[in-house]
Amino acid sequence: MTLRMRSRFDAACFVFALLTATVVLAPWTHAQSQEQELQQMKDKVQQLEQQLQELKAQITQAQQKPATSTPDANVAVRANEEAQETPAAPESGSGKNTVDIYGHVMLDSGYEFGQSDPNWFDVMRPTKLASFDGQFAPDGKTYFGVRQTRFGVKTSTPTGLGNLKTVFEFELFGTGGDAGQTTFRLRHAYGELGHFGAGQTWSTFMDIDVFANSLEYWGPNGMVFFRNLQVRWAPIQNDHTRLIFAVERPGASADGGTYADRVELQRTKPKFDVPDFSLQARFMRNWGYLQLAGIFRKISWVNTATTPPFGLTGDAFGWGINVTSNLNFTKNNIGRFEVVYGKGIQNYMNDAPVDVALKNTTNPGEPVVGVALPVLGVVSFLDHNWNSKFSTSLGYSLVNISNSNAQAPSDYHQGHYSLTNLLYHPVPSVTMGGEFQFGRRVNFSDGFNVNDYRLQFSFKYDWKKGFVF
Repeated sequence: MTLRMRSRFDAACFVFALLTATVVLAPWTHAQSQEQELQQMKDKVQQLEQQLQELKAQITQAQQKPATSTPDANVAVRANEEAQETPAAPESGSGKNTVDIYGHVMLDSGYEFGQSDPNWFDVMRPTKLASFDGQFAPDGKTYFGVRQTRFGVKTSTPTGLGNLKTVFEFELFGTGGDAGQTTFRLRHAYGELGHFGAGQTWSTFMDIDVFANSLEYWGPNGMVFFRNLQVRWAPIQNDHTRLIFAVERPGASADGGTYADRVELQRTKPKFDVPDFSLQARFMRNWGYLQLAGIFRKISWVNTATTPPFGLTGDAFGWGINVTSNLNFTKNNIGRFEVVYGKGIQNYMNDAPVDVALKNTTNPGEPVVGVALPVLGVVSFLDHNWNSKFSTSLGYSLVNISNSNAQAPSDYHQGHYSLTNLLYHPVPSVTMGGEFQFGRRVNFSDGFNVNDYRLQFSFKYDWKKGFVF
């Protein structure tokens, strides 16, 4: 075989071998390529599934996390009070009817080291501490009660003028003529349509979000706290600003002081011919909120005797300014603050005595007159979440009355309130824990003051059922 023929023969063999390898290896190469593509597709699907799970987790977290612009952006479960909805802007009327039935069962137990009015055995109220030595002796007692147990119904009905909302709620804590009793007591009977609301609910002058996360029922003595009958209008209601105007049911109490036993005073009766006027403005931001509230009221009294004596018919004008705030210091720390000052607004305070008292004058023709008493209230509390199951609240509150010169030396002048606790939430609907409470009363001018201490242990079980139709 010649050299040229050998070269051609070698080339033909090379081409034949290459074609054979291509035919033999092509299916295997194609299968390998398909397997790689399939694996890439599986990787992409897995990546998309992971992204979907992350998005679901973010949605769940956003739904569970309270909005920082709302008034109820609390870091801890409030044990006592649930903020009442305020009038909302009118909606289009689309939606469904909803009914929420809710409440809780709560047992309070504890030990009081000092003494206080037995009608208020399970709360810390400085006004109900002894005004003289041994008034409610002896010291020390154990107490139990279920008076904080609560039941309520809320409804929402869409209309062309906005949502029609109602709330009906009661508890078992007796006051007034039922003080000290376990009996039904109305808390809220209130309805609103769009911008307008009417019924009994939180006074427009108050701020329920200042209430500490406490076990003790009555709460800080220096805060404005009053559920009142009212008609109100909220022209501005959004995520950043709230403005409310209201007319509220008037009422007051008076102190005859050193003249309390005089016959002339027995014919003197209160007269309320003008409602109380209140307003509220709240500004909500990521750091919390600032609320400004004011009230103006007229308090009158008339002596019904045929020939009334001097100075026993008259009136006084009451007014007050209330500045409150919640500050979100961190994710797990929220501060609750309030400073309120005014005259003749004790009726709206959480724990303060009379609105009006007699005052001696230098006028022989009118030796005594009725005056509205100045009052200062302060609240400063911190709520802290240790983790998802444990929380603590601690703080201080003060009430200071500027007494008139005709009041009795043993009349109430100043009250101090403080507490700290550790609460445990084994599940979100259960709260249990212990709390240390302190109260102090200072009399007007006889030099008497008294301290009281309590340890309280409580168990609270919440429940709620909603219906949509």
